[in-house]
Amino acid sequence: MNNGQRLTAPRVFGDREDVGVQRGLAEFRAGRPLIIEADGASRIVMPIDGVPAERIDAFMRLFHPGLPRLAITARRARALGVEASEPVLLELDAGQDAKSILSLAADAEVSRKAAAVPAGPAAIAAIELAKLVQQLPALLVVASEAAPAVEFDPPLMTVAAGAVAKFRRELVRTLAIGGEAEVPLSNGVATRFIVFRDAIGTAPAAIIVGKPDLSRPVPVRLHSACLTGDVFGSRRCDCGDQLRLAVTNLHKAGGGVILYLQQEGRGLGLANKMRAYRLQDTGLDTVDANTTLGFDDDERDYAMAARMLELLGCNRIIMLTNNPSKLDGLIDAGITIAGRLPLNTPINSHNRRYLAAMARRAGHLIDDVLAGEAEGSEKSSTPASPGARG
Repeated sequence: MNNGQRLTAPRVFGDREDVGVQRGLAEFRAGRPLIIEADGASRIVMPIDGVPAERIDAFMRLFHPGLPRLAITARRARALGVEASEPVLLELDAGQDAKSILSLAADAEVSRKAAAVPAGPAAIAAIELAKLVQQLPALLVVASEAAPAVEFDPPLMTVAAGAVAKFRRELVRTLAIGGEAEVPLSNGVATRFIVFRDAIGTAPAAIIVGKPDLSRPVPVRLHSACLTGDVFGSRRCDCGDQLRLAVTNLHKAGGGVILYLQQEGRGLGLANKMRAYRLQDTGLDTVDANTTLGFDDDERDYAMAARMLELLGCNRIIMLTNNPSKLDGLIDAGITIAGRLPLNTPINSHNRRYLAAMARRAGHLIDDVLAGEAEGSEKSSTPASPGARG
């Protein structure tokens, strides 16, 4: 009994700002607005990705005669024909509806010579929150003083802008093992799946192939989840082929580790990956498709992979990859790279252009793809010498 005295819960449940970010992420997933505070000012921010049109339209009408602005990244601004080196707030017209706003955020065949001003820390934090839940990096923003008569019921959550960047940096430290079990594969390879969890529910997995010797450099494959390639055998990429080849090679080597990371579409998420695919169908390459949507060409962060290796006791590894960024990301996180092994998979007419873009623009070590491109388009529809991207 506490004799009527008020008890204070221990800080083990999280500090106010940390909890605020987690609750803010939940609000964005649910398609609801929230308040972000920065430098003594407040902004009401509203996600637009995956949100019912009537909700966006209602938000636009709330502040009449004032209008929300659209926060977008510098990359998206440039795609719209607006010069920018940092995120901006784009002026909207009266009467714009949810469809036209989403078009400003994601379509390729649109330009917008509207006035734009620097987004400021609150809007930038909102963009980072949207990326964390794999939404488009575009939101409606209103200065809270512009809505003195608007009352939200239930009240809006409040998030501190500075807490968002801190949360992203420290999220990796929340990673812990959630469960594990032996999983024999259909090809006869014995594996053990170790599934991790972090504070926002991300569930990457380590697939331990065979019995790797942790006293020596361990062969490791970092593999970003690809539903289309890994599960359904899509020919638009080489992900599924690389995953299966990695299992085979690790088995032949006597053991190794595959880190299966929830970073679909180079960190964009599955829905945005489909948007990028549609842009590629109009003629953009994979890099330009991502940046047209307002993302970096590669949004992946390998700090989580490094933490997984640390928890597994793998501090020295041999990487199975053709992507130098993976090597750099793990080295920066303190993992010793003892060597690199390529993963060479067949090229087909559907993924040749994609792989060539990865080689030319992202530095992937697949020179044979470029050599095949140089031989002429008459060979573009037939299998070429092996190459790979990841």
